[in-house]
Amino acid sequence: MQFHHHGYVSGDPRIEAAAGSGIDRPDTLPEHVDVLIVGGGPAGMIAAAQLAQFPNITTRIVDRRPGRLEIGQADGIQARSVETFQAFGFAGRITEEAYRISEMAFWAPDPERPANIARSSVALDDDGGRISEFPHLIVNQARVLDYFAEFAKNSPARLEPDYGLQFLGLDIDHGEEYPITVTLQHVAGEQEGQQRTVKARYVVGCDGAHSGVRKAIGRKHLGKVANHAWGVMDVLAETDFPDIRTKCAIQSASGGSILLIPREGGHLFRMYVDLGEVAEDDNRQIRKTTLEATVAKANQILHPYTLEVKDCAWYTVYEVGHRVTDKFDDVPTEEEGTRMPRVFIAGDACHTHSAKAGQGMNVSMQDGFNIAWKLGHVLTGIAPEALLATYSSERQEVAQNLIDFDREWSSLMAKPAEEFEDPQELADFYVKTAEFPAGFMTEYRESMITGNTAHQSLATGFPVGKRFKSAPVMRVCDGNPVHLGHHATADGRWRVYAFADSARPGEDSRLAAWAGWLLNSPDSPVVKYTPASGDLDSLFDVKAIYQQPHGEVEHGPTIPDIFMPKVGPFQLTDYEKVYAINPEADIFEARGIDRQGAVIVVRPDQYVSLVLPLDAMEELAAFFDKAMGMA
Repeated sequence: MQFHHHGYVSGDPRIEAAAGSGIDRPDTLPEHVDVLIVGGGPAGMIAAAQLAQFPNITTRIVDRRPGRLEIGQADGIQARSVETFQAFGFAGRITEEAYRISEMAFWAPDPERPANIARSSVALDDDGGRISEFPHLIVNQARVLDYFAEFAKNSPARLEPDYGLQFLGLDIDHGEEYPITVTLQHVAGEQEGQQRTVKARYVVGCDGAHSGVRKAIGRKHLGKVANHAWGVMDVLAETDFPDIRTKCAIQSASGGSILLIPREGGHLFRMYVDLGEVAEDDNRQIRKTTLEATVAKANQILHPYTLEVKDCAWYTVYEVGHRVTDKFDDVPTEEEGTRMPRVFIAGDACHTHSAKAGQGMNVSMQDGFNIAWKLGHVLTGIAPEALLATYSSERQEVAQNLIDFDREWSSLMAKPAEEFEDPQELADFYVKTAEFPAGFMTEYRESMITGNTAHQSLATGFPVGKRFKSAPVMRVCDGNPVHLGHHATADGRWRVYAFADSARPGEDSRLAAWAGWLLNSPDSPVVKYTPASGDLDSLFDVKAIYQQPHGEVEHGPTIPDIFMPKVGPFQLTDYEKVYAINPEADIFEARGIDRQGAVIVVRPDQYVSLVLPLDAMEELAAFFDKAMGMA
């Protein structure tokens, strides 16, 4: 964490100085905003948190709830999400309070006594951190929203949700400066029942599965309900079931299935209890299943073990549905290329599925992260409006892949035990597909912000289009072992990692020539696109990673200036952009980096955009000319 570069900070360094729209921010919703976010769930709150880092943009987020979410809804936090939390500064704190999943137990009918269940196997969740250095967590969605809200409030824009406002509709007049007129209604507080309108440049609908924003732009959910119901309960209970504090998939001979999720705090746990197939003429009667009936069903499945519920914090019944919206913005397919989108939908507003793979909150947050930095760049003039068209194309494919995966996983969870040819089928599927639910199979296609794979062989561990997978390095200035990717905060900047050739600082090298070009050439993206009023690293955060151990890399005048930029009003040197290998875990070997060096370009939302050799200056310039709309 870096601070003091704008002067001595004696208080909480996470509270940044107010700027732009954050100075004297009005308590009431203004008549005109740049971005209106509808819905304060995971997609909406991460979008608000990211846009709060752009104080010259007026962003507001409205939510129909009278205040913060308190209980219920999602609880699974995949490792990719914890990586994202690191960028927003709260990965460590939320990990401390969460339940950490280290293994999953599988229970099936006892071959000796089929009426009873017995543990059939135990699978490690992420053996040795192979998938990520971050853990798989369980914590109430409300706490995730709290942390994003804290980040947004402490950011320069001082963004806070406007609660008690329900979306009623919108109209778009493309000839106006603020083309979207949004109608809202107060549903809580002194103004309850009153309507008001807000004019916006852009709207992001994060208002759930029954999204009013989705309906207002004529988008359709495609898919169907799977006619299978589950009772979900967060309970405090007494039980003799031995794995009550372990994540479990439990299948009985005749009583259905349970997915058991231990919750944070050491006592609470969630059960997804199989309520069976739903008749086509049920007319939602299954949703009237009582808590008592669900507890009785759970006891039937758990036999010979028993469950006595002492208190229920939250209970609901849902039917599995798999739906993806036909498009994630307001531009009809036949009009693509003729105009740019103004309204976007994210999260459950554009994809719904079962809760048992722990994907809803996680994928939704990546939706919000994706659209927010793009809106930030467009509204500040960094990038052209064409950037916004990449949101739907990127995230719709991710959503479809999620639906396909979840359909298979939820079908396996609902499958009667006697229909499995191999009792290990469910456990094998869980282990084999672990990287997908962890959030690491997203791979964006080539576009104006994602390059081709012509030079992928130079860095096989950083696949273009996939998230930047961090690795240990040594920070040269202080000799501290750190993770390279953990220094990348959600500040809207591009990251450029320059992996050196074998030369040391001060010696003629490819890295030195590249660094000189990046700092001085009129073709350099740093020279062309860094705002005149900004620091040298205000748009491009450029770092060097040398092949030698840190004791052999001297931090001084031999380091190229691009890696030691002057920052802040006092123009102080930033010493934390120069790294060396950690001899115990050489990043060049761990990530397949060519010893002749390589350049890795990473988007503001942590996905790899490009891999290049150090001497491919023209290709680097051409990529950013395209990304910035100059090509």
